[in-house]
Order: sequence, then C-alpha cells, then structure tokens
Amino acid sequence: MNEEKIVEKKVELTAGDMLRNARTQGRRKREISTIAKQLCISEEFLEALENCDYKKIPEIVYVLGFARNYAMELGLDPDEIVNKIKSELGIEPECETPITNDDLEERNKNSEFKAKMQEWMRVSIEYVRNHWLWFAIGGGIIVLAMLVVIIFGGSGTDTNVEDTAKKTVVEQTAPAVQEPVYNIPVRERFGKENMAKAKVVIQAIEDSYVGVEDSKGRAVFGKTLVAGDVYYVPVSDKYKAKFGNAGGVDIWVDGVLAPKVGANKTSKKDVSLNPESLMKKSK
Repeated sequence: MNEEKIVEKKVELTAGDMLRNARTQGRRKREISTIAKQLCISEEFLEALENCDYKKIPEIVYVLGFARNYAMELGLDPDEIVNKIKSELGIEPECETPITNDDLEERNKNSEFKAKMQEWMRVSIEYVRNHWLWFAIGGGIIVLAMLVVIIFGGSGTDTNVEDTAKKTVVEQTAPAVQEPVYNIPVRERFGKENMAKAKVVIQAIEDSYVGVEDSKGRAVFGKTLVAGDVYYVPVSDKYKAKFGNAGGVDIWVDGVLAPKVGANKTSKKDVSLNPESLMKKSK
C-alpha cells in the first residue's frame, strides 16, 4: 500500500493582505485613520488597498503611488507591493508612471474634492426633488414679478424716453450763446459753469481786480484777472460788479462789446451787470 503524501499548498498573500497584516500584526499596531493623516491619503483609499478594491481609487497611477507610500510607512518593500498589485491587475511593469510624493498629495486632494463635489450634488438634487413644489412656486412668483415690471414699467419708460427726446429737440433748437470775438487771446476761463448760458462775459485786457455780488451783497466772484482772463457772469439782471481797473476790462453782452464802464487805471463799483444797462452809451 502506497502512502500518499499530503502536500499543503502555500497560499500566496495578496498585496492587500500584506498591507493589512503589517498594520495590524506588527510591533506598531496602528489605525488607518492615524496613517491616513500622516500620509495625507484618505482612509477610503487605504482601506481600498487593503481590500484589493482598486476600483475605488480614480486612476491606476494613484493606486500604485498610494500603495508605494503605504508600504514604506509600514516597513514593507514598496517595489514588492507595487509589483504584486500590477500582477493582480495584469499590468506590465513599463506601464507604471513615476510619481512624486508631492504629486500624490496634490492628486489625493483633487480626488477628495471631486468626491465631495459629487456628494454635494447628490444631496442638492435630492433636496430639490423632495421640495420641488416650493421651488416651482418660487419660480412662478419671480416670473410673475418680471411680467408686472415689464408691463407696467414699460409704459413709464416709454414716457421717459419720449420726454427725453423732446427735451433734446428743444435743446438742439434753442439758440446757442454766442462766444465773443475777443480783442486778445483767452488766457484762462473762470465761471465755466455759467459758460453755456452767460449773456455777459468779462475779459481783462490789462490786469484788473473783478468782484461780482448778487442782489443781497453776497460775493459771487472775486479775483484779480490777468490780461486775457475771462469770467462768465451768471444769468441774472441783479448782479453788480466792482473793478480795480475799470478801463482794463472788456465787457461783452451777447457777443457784442459794451461801452467802457470807467477810465483806465480807475476803480469803479456798483456797476450793474444788467445786459440792457451795460449796452447804454456812457455819458
């Protein structure tokens, strides 16, 4: 009778078994959460490596890179672990793409971000699905409000446009204030805010002080004008002026030169700037 020898076949450990055993049976038993923080790799990915569930990791380059770092942290030969995973996946050695720790950390962050975004989208869609009625009511109110604005606000807009057009036509047809043909070139302009409507314009042909007051004696303008300076008088019949050199200024009324209000080098005050008064010939 022949004796049959029973040979026990040695079961070869997978890469995941080797990683799990090194973590749980070694001298330094550690939790996955602890190692995940040290390696900056999510717990989900480390568990996938131990369970050989490589589909949970986005790309093969991540699988091999994470496995290499995990093996080194556990004191295993990283090349042996990586080669086992390649064998399990049927990958040729040259298919591995070199990857640095910085790349792994960055890509892991991107993967976690994508996972969080997918979870956020799932929760958002679920929330909208459960509260669709409120969203429908809210959207209807917004559309209704927009229609009201368009219908009732449109007529007012048309009126405003029409009024603006009429105003533009009036402004375009109104006679423009005639700029005087000055006796000397203009050096600097004062009272520009009155320029468009001013009927009375004062120009110094010699240096002269010019002061303008309103009907209540309040100063409107006061400055020594240098030869060539121009001042546009506000539109009113009640302004009065005083001049330090009355003969050193030209006063223009609607583009026409008015008679002198005083002799050269003499002062003059309480001079009415009423256009009609200025155009009267001096006695």
